Amino acid sequence: MTNASAPSGDSARPSIYDVADRAGVSHMTVSRVLNGHPNIRESTRDRVMDAIEQLNFTRSSIARALATRKSMRIGAIVDNPEQFGPNSILRAVETAARAEGYAVSAFSVGDAEAGGIDAGVLELVTQGIDALCVIAPRASSLDVVRHATVPTLVVKEEPDARMHTVAVDQRAGATAAVRHLIDLGHRVILHIAGPQDWLDAKARTEAWRSCLEADGLPVRDLAVGDWSSDSGYEFGRTLELGDATAVFVANDQMALGFIHGLAERGLRVPEDISVVGFDDLPDARHYLPPLTTVRQDFAALGRLVMRELLIAIDGGESDLRELIQPELMVRASSSPPPARAPFRMVD
Repeated sequence: MTNASAPSGDSARPSIYDVADRAGVSHMTVSRVLNGHPNIRESTRDRVMDAIEQLNFTRSSIARALATRKSMRIGAIVDNPEQFGPNSILRAVETAARAEGYAVSAFSVGDAEAGGIDAGVLELVTQGIDALCVIAPRASSLDVVRHATVPTLVVKEEPDARMHTVAVDQRAGATAAVRHLIDLGHRVILHIAGPQDWLDAKARTEAWRSCLEADGLPVRDLAVGDWSSDSGYEFGRTLELGDATAVFVANDQMALGFIHGLAERGLRVPEDISVVGFDDLPDARHYLPPLTTVRQDFAALGRLVMRELLIAIDGGESDLRELIQPELMVRASSSPPPARAPFRMVD
């Protein structure tokens, strides 16, 4: 699934390319009209001026676009935009871009689209974008975007010498979640992970494992879901819990399904088993019970993305390695462990 059409004037500040599209001319024709070039047909000039008025393309935007020879547009490739994290990051980047006078063109990529990242890079670059942002990438997508011909930023935790990178500190968030459970007294803590080709999922898994190993606690087999509440539900119904008293789930959607599946087995949260999620969905505080989870500051991440992109567009190099710090939201789904784990497997 793709969506590379320009945002409407209501959601993003229009660029010179939007004016050209509306008037049915090239962006160079728009530039000539704005600069008073004499060899422009009057009918063409009228169409361009009408488009400027319809789009509310301000004189400051016009002047900036002409003076800098920039399109004032950022391209964004969004991996699995139906998921809460990628969608939230995109909206935050759009907000931060508007504050800087930029618009965002988004290209969405789904699981089933072979070559989707490659096609997205090509389509966005041919639109004349000033820079490219890749949101929620899988490891398999990075080789493609490294060859983009415009300044490129990837939302990922690990630094990369060939690209700008910014992120929420996934390891810090997962560490806070697992440490919270350890501090409550839990000694056997399972993990329901996201797909391990996803960089954020892998970082959360590595933090879970490191926390347990640091405290000399057992590291049990990994359960890997697909981010959906349905996959969490299946684990809730069938996952062998053994002597575990807590589960760290890689996102809130899977945690919701997991709690549902546990309830069908007659297990209570947190009386029988504690559950901690990740993301702090808007509805997480209304789960039954309200979910302990990790909140990501997507607005701050969007501003950091745009700051780094502007540095890249201007040809600068940022040596600042800043990660957005997440926050643990403690609610009713986590508590000290029961004296004895009353678990049983379903038939």
